[in-house]
Order: sequence, then C-alpha cells, then structure tokens
Amino acid sequence: MTDGKSSDAVEPTPRAFERSIGAESLKAFAHPLRMALYYELGRRRSATASQLARALGESSGQTSYHLRQLERHGFVEDDPEHVGGRERWWRPIGFSLTDARLMADPATERAVGSVLRQVIAERAATLTGWAEHLDTSLDAETGQLSSSTFDLTAAEAEALIGELMAIAKRYGALERDREGTEYTRRFRVYLDVLPLTYD
Repeated sequence: MTDGKSSDAVEPTPRAFERSIGAESLKAFAHPLRMALYYELGRRRSATASQLARALGESSGQTSYHLRQLERHGFVEDDPEHVGGRERWWRPIGFSLTDARLMADPATERAVGSVLRQVIAERAATLTGWAEHLDTSLDAETGQLSSSTFDLTAAEAEALIGELMAIAKRYGALERDREGTEYTRRFRVYLDVLPLTYD
C-alpha cells in the first residue's frame, strides 16, 4: 500500500490524510456497501441517503443505516453547505491506513485486504469510465496518465511520497478556501508508489 507512510490513503476529498484509522474503525469501514457509499460520496462531493440509494441500487433505509455507522466511526459528516430541509446531506472525511500493524494483525488482515481490493476496483472503474468518455476537445481538462520507474532507497521512496502528498494537500486547500465552485470541475488524483516484485 502507498499514499501515506506505508499504506493507502483513501482520498475522496481534499481533507484526506488528516488521520490514520485504527482496528475498530477499519473493521467498520470494510463493509461492501459502506465502502461503496463512501466512494460515491467522494465522487459527488456530498449527497443524501436517497440519492445514494438510487445511485447504488439500494433502499434508502439501508443507505441511511450504513451512513450512520460510517458517521459513528468518523468517515462521514453533515455537509454544512446543505443545512435544513427534509433530508440530511452527507460528505466524506478523508483518512489514511498508515499503521503497518493492521496489515500484520490476523484480526484486521482481512479488513485491510477488503479495503485494498475496493480501492483498486474503484480506481479501475474510474479510469475505465474516463477512458470510455474521453473528450480530447477539452484539452487541459482531458486528464493525464503517466508512470515512472526508479531505483530508490527506502529513504528516497519515503521522501518522494512525502513531497507528492504535500502537493496534493496544497491543492486540496484551494477547495477548502474557495468561495463556491461555479468555475471548477471535479477532478480525481491518484498517487501510487509501490515496490515492484519479480517472478
């Protein structure tokens, strides 16, 4: 895993990387519908239980219940831009899996695997959707795919991850400090730094 010290930061919003979760929260998150709700919230920025139910083909009772469980463990919160009204609006709270003990502990190993597989599946689905609807007339908004391979020491890899994460945080702060989103478009940024294996 990458995007933190040695693990994957789950990052639907620019507020990611603020906290590393523990075993209890990890187990609560590693539920298929909860992970799907979390990623759909990240894609939309915020949504109601009914909107998420329609998007995911679930009942609003199910989405409401699992959103409350996510809230209890600090993964979602009320969206302050949508107060009042009949329905509650939710937004995701970013987090990281930076505790290497979670991967080594048999009690949480399965949950870590579930979260990793969901991160990879979500990433693949998003990239596939982007490629299928690629509009080259947008020029700068088309996006960018690239990869680089280096021989690095562990310390150099750690420094590279830190610098890349700092850039992501800086751009995330732009959204927090901006008044309104009239001229913006939602972008997803992926960062993967991982050692290669040879068979």
